[in-house]
Amino acid sequence: MSQIKQSAVRNQLLAALPPADFGLLANSLTLVALPLRQTLFEADEPIGAAYFVETGMVSNLAYLVNGDAIEVGVTGSDGMVGTPLILGADTAPAGAVVQMEGTALRISAAALKQAFNESRALHARLLRYVQAFYTQVSQTAVCNGNHPLEERLARWLLMAHDRAEGDDFPMTHEFMAMMLGVRRAGVTVTAGTLKQAGMIGYSGGRMTILDRPALESASCECYGIVQRYSKQLLG
Repeated sequence: MSQIKQSAVRNQLLAALPPADFGLLANSLTLVALPLRQTLFEADEPIGAAYFVETGMVSNLAYLVNGDAIEVGVTGSDGMVGTPLILGADTAPAGAVVQMEGTALRISAAALKQAFNESRALHARLLRYVQAFYTQVSQTAVCNGNHPLEERLARWLLMAHDRAEGDDFPMTHEFMAMMLGVRRAGVTVTAGTLKQAGMIGYSGGRMTILDRPALESASCECYGIVQRYSKQLLG
């Protein structure tokens, strides 16, 4: 197995590390595929590895006792899946599922913890990412409880677009409804409104962003708040 070269890394957390600090991780990183709907870890189950996402998008899903799930956060090439590991926990109340297929650099829990303790740069950058992710999660809760569905859907589509490889990506109404914690019929009507306005297109389980500026205008302020704070923390 060849060592991962930092010059080829697309994950923003790893790409920003000083070369010597990246070297502490390099031999422990493995490039893996992230197939659509793959579960990276289950809620309340041991987290055996962390994933530095290279392409695609992973959702953190919180579950209710009746089995319903709602998205509480998303991760793309901006971050890492498995943050409880660096906070002293081996499990989490939310699971992680691939929402947009892609790739990631996988590292075992033990190797991540060792590098986290040895590298001041990695330690600092991952803690700043945790703060940025916490902001995303908390703002999602604010958004879901206070804003109309059209603004919430626009915000969510912007977040997905940020993490997609282009303007077109796989997405169904059923999945969007689950992510937003609403009925499918509500998403269908709201997506239809955005489509009629020329902001998006969708067909055959694929979503296309047609007018990004208009979609940003249709979104609530929550999208901008998270983006500004993440940029402030991580550059």
